[in-house]
Amino acid sequence: MPHLADGLALARWLSGNPSDAEDIVQEACLRALKGIDGFRGENGRAWLLTIVRNTAYGWLTRHRSRTLVMVGDLGDVEDAASGTTSGGADPGPSAEAALIRRADQEAVATALAQIALPMREVLVLREINELNYKDIADILDLPVGTVMSRLSRGRQQLALLLAKEQG
Repeated sequence: MPHLADGLALARWLSGNPSDAEDIVQEACLRALKGIDGFRGENGRAWLLTIVRNTAYGWLTRHRSRTLVMVGDLGDVEDAASGTTSGGADPGPSAEAALIRRADQEAVATALAQIALPMREVLVLREINELNYKDIADILDLPVGTVMSRLSRGRQQLALLLAKEQG
């Protein structure tokens, strides 16, 4: 349960749709419950995110064309991952600051959607979910060097896309 928000954030990035992400996470939770005996107690977060990732790819294969890729709002994903909400006594940023932040989030989300899925999922797991290289390698069943390479190339592509959009 403590990693459910991270699972939902990953599912949203992979599916691009909040409703689909909820279906994916629900199915992943059922799989996790069935496979709890296989959990060795090492890293619950990485274990659950592995199940969410595998469930998402299976779900997307069954329900969507492989060419369809959508990305939700980066702010909602960050809020889900951090467990924050927009309520509370803090008045928050000014309308102008909020508008600039929203535009920046949309630019990042648009650029991220243009990056190839293997690099995008590494970027999301590292930058959004804040996982370390070893956990990402375990989740994706890749060598750590490949994770580092994909992360580097993904960051470069993201920076180029964002620079192109601003220029």
